[in-house]
Amino acid sequence: MRPKAFLLANIGQLLTLQSFSSKPGPRRGPDLKQLGTIESGAVLCLGGKIVSVGTTKDALRDPWLMKNRKTVTEIDCAGKVVLPGFVDSHTHPVFVSPRLVDFERRIEGASYEEIAAAGGGIRSSLEGVRKAGKRLLAEKVLTVLRDMAAHGTTTVEAKSGYGLTVESELKSLEAIREAASRWPGTVISTLLGAHVVPKEFQGRSREYVATVCKEMIPQAAQRKLAQFVDVFCDQGAFTAEETKRIFEAAEQHGLSVRAHMCQLSRTALQPFLRFNPASFDHMDHVNEEDIAQLAKRDTVATLVPGANYFLGKEYPQARELIDAGVPVALATDYNPGTSPTLSMPMAMSLACTHMRMSPAEAIAAATINGAWALRVADRKGSVEPGKDADLAVFAVEDYREIPYWFGTNRCAMTTMNGTLA
Repeated sequence: MRPKAFLLANIGQLLTLQSFSSKPGPRRGPDLKQLGTIESGAVLCLGGKIVSVGTTKDALRDPWLMKNRKTVTEIDCAGKVVLPGFVDSHTHPVFVSPRLVDFERRIEGASYEEIAAAGGGIRSSLEGVRKAGKRLLAEKVLTVLRDMAAHGTTTVEAKSGYGLTVESELKSLEAIREAASRWPGTVISTLLGAHVVPKEFQGRSREYVATVCKEMIPQAAQRKLAQFVDVFCDQGAFTAEETKRIFEAAEQHGLSVRAHMCQLSRTALQPFLRFNPASFDHMDHVNEEDIAQLAKRDTVATLVPGANYFLGKEYPQARELIDAGVPVALATDYNPGTSPTLSMPMAMSLACTHMRMSPAEAIAAATINGAWALRVADRKGSVEPGKDADLAVFAVEDYREIPYWFGTNRCAMTTMNGTLA
């Protein structure tokens, strides 16, 4: 139930993520370390929104609270850490089964490309999604969303991409919408019809791209099933020219774009910047010229270290990106083949230990910059009056413990749009 009002009080460290910079847009450079910490903090929420932020002492002196205290649910945080709910800006939750054969083949030494060529990889998830009913898919997505919330995530970007027919891609997006309607958090939907070329179109990628552009995108837009269109632009998937065609179709139908870029090989980013992409995701292979271009723009580089960990691949150069002024976000890349984790704290831990991001940078990348990557920073990603009451309470004394305790969940509670969970 959504309480009319609630107060989180006696917060040991309240990380507001409020910006003290006059620069608009996502956090970058030294600003990525700004956490806006308040000791002995308090947050008052009403009607699903944050209405005041400050110290517990000041909150208890507030005239409105003093007058209405009997109607307010008070939660004693007893010195715990509170921060904005995580914004997981890159996930693939619509699938039926884990890819265990791929897992074993990789352990035996097969590469990502070899597994895909042998019929594994993304294509091996297609049959399950194509055969499954929308209700089953929705239940699976809902289970994932609830598990994510238990780890502190309150906003999730959810992609289709494991059906790769018009019918199954739209069914996947419908399943996402149904699951989202039953979850108090926020879901941003993305059409990833251009994940790979399905087997029935092998050698005829132009025809499949035409299907994406002329059928999937128009129908998803007309039925308001997606906010974004994504493309996996890399070797073994879609070329730069095919990606531009898909972006043009998205633009024509009023959908924003994002892309899997530079995961397996380098792709020049400059030709895609005219589409104003919200984010380029993975970014394992990016050169200095493209880094310089991104540093001038608000397109977010979303790093997904869970995939690098699970594939045993080199991690992206987060320090080079951050130090150059590129806005960086973190996400789980939750999916059955290359990153089966739904834990943002685990992604943050990998970012700290393998990508040399500081704990403060990891938190900002997992909250406010994730919100920028989804273009919801006006209402998500920081603890400020007027924003949605999305908060994560962690049973730790210091925010640095969140990425420090890897492989364990220290999240004690989340609030999503004012709903206590």
